[in-house]
Amino acid sequence: MRRHGLALLLAPLLWLACLVPGWALTPDEALADLLARTRADLPGACAAPEDALVRVLCSGRLRVGVRDSYPLFATRLGAERFGYDIDVARILAARLGVTPEWVAVTPATRISTLAEGGADVVIATMGHNTRRDGQARFIRPHYYRSETIIVGPRDLDVADWPDLRNRTVCTTIGNYANAQIVARDLRVMLFDGAGRLPAALRDGTCLLASHDDSFFASYFADPDFADRFTPKLGFDPVPWGMAVARSGADDLARALELISQVMHRDGDFLALARADEIFTAFLEDQQALWASPACADPDRLSPGCLIPALDATPNPTRFAPRVEAALAWSKETLGVAPTLPMLMTQPAWNLFLAGMVNSLVLVAGALVATLACALVVGWLSAVRWRGVRVLAWLLVVTLQSSPVLLTLVVVTAIAHALFTFSAAVALGAAIVALGLMNGCNAGQAIGEAADSLRREEGLGRGLSWPLYRAAVARSITQLLSFLVNAAKGTPVASFTGAPELLAALTDITSFAAGRATTYTLVLLFYMAVVSVVVWGCNRLRARIAGGGVAEGRS
Repeated sequence: MRRHGLALLLAPLLWLACLVPGWALTPDEALADLLARTRADLPGACAAPEDALVRVLCSGRLRVGVRDSYPLFATRLGAERFGYDIDVARILAARLGVTPEWVAVTPATRISTLAEGGADVVIATMGHNTRRDGQARFIRPHYYRSETIIVGPRDLDVADWPDLRNRTVCTTIGNYANAQIVARDLRVMLFDGAGRLPAALRDGTCLLASHDDSFFASYFADPDFADRFTPKLGFDPVPWGMAVARSGADDLARALELISQVMHRDGDFLALARADEIFTAFLEDQQALWASPACADPDRLSPGCLIPALDATPNPTRFAPRVEAALAWSKETLGVAPTLPMLMTQPAWNLFLAGMVNSLVLVAGALVATLACALVVGWLSAVRWRGVRVLAWLLVVTLQSSPVLLTLVVVTAIAHALFTFSAAVALGAAIVALGLMNGCNAGQAIGEAADSLRREEGLGRGLSWPLYRAAVARSITQLLSFLVNAAKGTPVASFTGAPELLAALTDITSFAAGRATTYTLVLLFYMAVVSVVVWGCNRLRARIAGGGVAEGRS
């Protein structure tokens, strides 16, 4: 009771002291005052703690959510834990006068563990962005900051984004930073987990890989990896925040904020980072900032002392509210609501539109290329010169015996050698490859039809225009079948970087949810396109057949 009365007596005096210039409390003093006032209510408040700080002080332990396996930041070997996040948690607990108790979390359970009361604070490499502000309360100043980096071979010269244009970057599914990559005309190769990326760099599967610099930090500590690869670009810096529950943790959050201010000012965060061999540039800047007079008074901080959360919300489309209303109706009425990221955000919508346009160009180009190749190869296969016919036969056999994807890769490689790589070159190469693969088969049918007509009519090896037209008409069914096949084969072009719809939607799913819905849309789109091509081919076949009947009757 005497301690409780003393706290009540000192509180007004401390409040008045804060109003007098030069008498402001330091973060250390403010923390000591907060802890003293909280302890003054103990143990009476322990029966029904109104704030997480009371619960922590009553139990003598701080339940800290940490990761089990994130090299240099949080690693568990048996009963031992070590890393930067672990060291930070130990200091926090010591400043509060309690013992840390570890609670294992994953990226998927960090927020839910707080919401369910499973931890008092989470310190688990969690970026502070605006989307998470509604789910947890983040402690500022932030205890670390990372950025997404693109890593590549040491001998690859990269000064800025234009040097990477139209290259492929390996990254992980669902990383919000992928939106930046695809917006700058880079292609993405997606992996389910980040652990595969360094190996993919080493074995040549990937020329470039993108992920958080904190992830790559442990690999750059390996001399062999550091000798071969370097960071090429960094972007989207995101502050890392400790987080507490959004409700019932105001005093605990205040205590952690004050401890963080002291640790930045005194260089404690920086010393831990150096000991754990992680990147320190951000912490060096923060120490200088919090040692300055502008950030000395915890109740009158200059606006520049605290870093805002990263705004990770993409710009919505103009019609996003209507889409949301339609999805809400579907959920309420039908019980299901598909995820449609391509209709909700402007970057995804731009990719979606570009993908559809490029796909239509690719289909139209493949049809034209197939028809042209068929007519040329058909002519060469039917001429009188044996050498020309042999060359045509060799071309047909080569393409018939080559896998579709291999043909596409070879044609794309030749295009890259002849032209500066671009989306247009990728589309053009895919059109040529599809035209060759399908056109040669159709051309062979025309040549065989010409030989059949010669035998029926007792003609020599010469090729007249009427004979050629008759051969094309006789092989029209095969020709139209290969035109349909060319349209059906266009999605394979995404594997060589052609920016058609499948590639565009793959890019969208690299930073947004809804993979099942997205790929269902690809299926429906190509079903519609192929159906239109089949309908057109059937109409053309009927017209040709009708023309042939009319000509025969005349």
